Amino acid sequence: MAEDLSILKGSKIEQYESLLPQIEGLLHGENNLIANLANISAALKEQFNWWWVGFYWVHEDELILGPFQGPVACTRIKKGRGVCGGAWEQGKTLMVEDVEKFPGHIACSSASKSEIVVPVFKNGNIVGVLDVDSELFAHFDETDQLYLEKIVRMIP
Repeated sequence: MAEDLSILKGSKIEQYESLLPQIEGLLHGENNLIANLANISAALKEQFNWWWVGFYWVHEDELILGPFQGPVACTRIKKGRGVCGGAWEQGKTLMVEDVEKFPGHIACSSASKSEIVVPVFKNGNIVGVLDVDSELFAHFDETDQLYLEKIVRMIP
């Protein structure tokens, strides 16, 4: 298991390409879900300094807050509610350029301006979502989607 993170400056693609093997190292040999989600959240927050990075995990009919980095957050989210619940319900990554314009957005923090939510699949079912918020409008793009989807597929 790697215990240090090497932060690379450069293009977004270069940053992700440097981060992927490091996350793989963090996950290697560790089968505890909470530890793995915590390290992924920390690695992403440290590399990109986003406002909020974390996971919500499916429990019965709700998403429940899991490991995260950033200010305190909403604890429970119903399916279909907000960006997280929407990504869960639709079964696909949602990117929102301006969260105030997203119908039913849940305002955990007024500082959050844009968001990307990536579903986590296990055996064909959504078991959770990776939620990333930025304090900048239109902060996320297809590069973020591509690499964040790769990262959630690494979760053992």
